[in-house]
Order: sequence, then structure tokens, then C-alpha cells
Amino acid sequence: RRLALAGYVAFAPDALYPLGGYPGDEDQARALFPKLDQAKTREDFVAAAGALKTLAGTNGKVGVVGFCYGGGISNYLATQLPELLAAVPFYGAQPKAEDVPRIKAHLLIHDAGNDERIRAGWPAYEKALKEAGVNYQYHVYPSVEHGFNNDTTPRYDAAAAKLAWQRTVDFFRARLA
Repeated sequence: RRLALAGYVAFAPDALYPLGGYPGDEDQARALFPKLDQAKTREDFVAAAGALKTLAGTNGKVGVVGFCYGGGISNYLATQLPELLAAVPFYGAQPKAEDVPRIKAHLLIHDAGNDERIRAGWPAYEKALKEAGVNYQYHVYPSVEHGFNNDTTPRYDAAAAKLAWQRTVDFFRARLA
């Protein structure tokens, strides 16, 4: 919705559709993600990106943004789609180091300062990004929690979310216009 309001064609696949769709509760959703057929889910997201590229009325340029599980999907898609121009993972799991050299997209990575689980993978990911010559920007938002951009949870941080979203829109504008 936010991307559509910013003037982009937006497609938001529901990864949980095979299990009945997003249940409306973040804790319930978190319990469902491990039950997905991960290989099939990844294939579905690759197909979704391909379909988006061909939509009439678009310029054919594709970017991706994702949050939490979707942040990991954003990182994954960057390793799978050489035509992807921009990927914006918010506090998402990093790809395997051996997959990083396949990244051609520019990355804008947002992490929460208090997110030890995701941040623990950053040093290895950064090393792989540098070794592969991937163009990336990395932002850590101090003193905020994983999910800081989700305004339906107590972890929401309005200031960090506003800054991260403005950076995201500016990033897309520079790469997808």
C-alpha cells in the first residue's frame, strides 16, 4: 500500500496463502512460516517478480522490499534475479555467503539496533558483499527492536520507521524511475 501511494505498481504476495493466509496476528504468523514449503515459497516469489516485470503500464524495472521473513526473501531474490535493480531488506535473514556474488541489485539494508539474531549475521554478510563488489548501504537504527517499522506492534518506533521508509522511497526513486 505504501509503495502504491508513492506512485509505484506494488505486488504483495502473501507467503502464508498456502496455509490459509496471514492470520492477522504476528505471533500466529511467526509460528506458520516454518510450516511452509520453503523451496516452493521461494519459487513463488521468483515467479511473482517475473510477472511484475511484464505488467502493462510499468517501465519493466523491478525492486523488492520485505520485512522480517520478507526481508530474508528480499535478500534471497537479490541472489536469484540478475535483472533486479533494487532490494530493501528490513531486518531480514542474510543469504549464504556463496550466493552473494550473484547479487547485481543495489541493496539498502535496514537493521534494528537491538536485533541480536539478525545483526549476528551482518559481519559475514558485509564481508561477502565487499568481496563481491556489491553496491549496498547499511543502516542500523539504534535502540529499536526487530519489527520497528510495523505500526501494529509495541515494537514500532515512529521516528526510525519514518526515516527508514523515506530512505527506501528515495532509494527506489533513484533506481527504478
